[in-house]
Amino acid sequence: MSPAGPCRGLRAAVAASVGLSEGPAGSARKGRLLLPPGPARAAPGARLLRLPGNGAVRAASPERAGWTEALRAAVAELRSGAVVAVPTDTLYGLACSASCSAALDAVYRLKGRSEAKPLAVCLGRVVDVYRYCHVNVPEGLLKDLLPGPVTLVMERSEELNKDLNPFTPLVGIRIPDHAFMQDLAQMFGGPLALTSANLSSQPSSLNVEEFQDLWPQLSLVIDGGPIGDGKSPKCRLGSTVVDLSVPGKFGIIRAGCALENTTDVLQRKYGLLPRRDPAET
Repeated sequence: MSPAGPCRGLRAAVAASVGLSEGPAGSARKGRLLLPPGPARAAPGARLLRLPGNGAVRAASPERAGWTEALRAAVAELRSGAVVAVPTDTLYGLACSASCSAALDAVYRLKGRSEAKPLAVCLGRVVDVYRYCHVNVPEGLLKDLLPGPVTLVMERSEELNKDLNPFTPLVGIRIPDHAFMQDLAQMFGGPLALTSANLSSQPSSLNVEEFQDLWPQLSLVIDGGPIGDGKSPKCRLGSTVVDLSVPGKFGIIRAGCALENTTDVLQRKYGLLPRRDPAET
């Protein structure tokens, strides 16, 4: 089944296939409530699953990591066209199928986000970048920066949904340095649209309680615990966003939390030149 398929109304069938229940009639996106131990409580209409540990460290397998249920639940919701809150290596994010236009619209609505602002694409492996982008940098550069707290902006390929960021020929690619997110992207089997879990113009979220007002509008919340050092001035900066669409050059779109390391790799190791003007070619 393609990731976009259930977006056409097969939510109940997908949920049933992985042992998930639907809510009462007329309560779309209301599944069974799974409460974890601890202080966090799901708002009405949301399901919340807590990962053992924090989900950031890779175990030998998802089964050993203890997050098989969370993976299956998240994949089912994503394939049904729902929006899911997820932990990453930088911030909590909102994810949906990038192939489902209705899900993309839902993300913009619940965030109050301008449709002129792009969504990033989250993938599970570096090799997947070549399917969704026209890459003009060495493979080693991709592997030096990904997985990591970096968004690489490149020319998009025809494989991506035309309703995803239709105003630009470019797309930002994320592969978070977060084991659960990599497993989720690979198990989902297609591109995920990803943005921060907060209302537009509001601070980014480092734990699930910080975006609790959004829970009723979400299908599932994956709780990976607190992210990063909440006292660090860089803790809410998000990923460093780099434009690599011009051969031999790079442009910093957002400094983010990994600027120094990223520019060092681009300039010293690969000899890319900085673009002073975003319009420079």
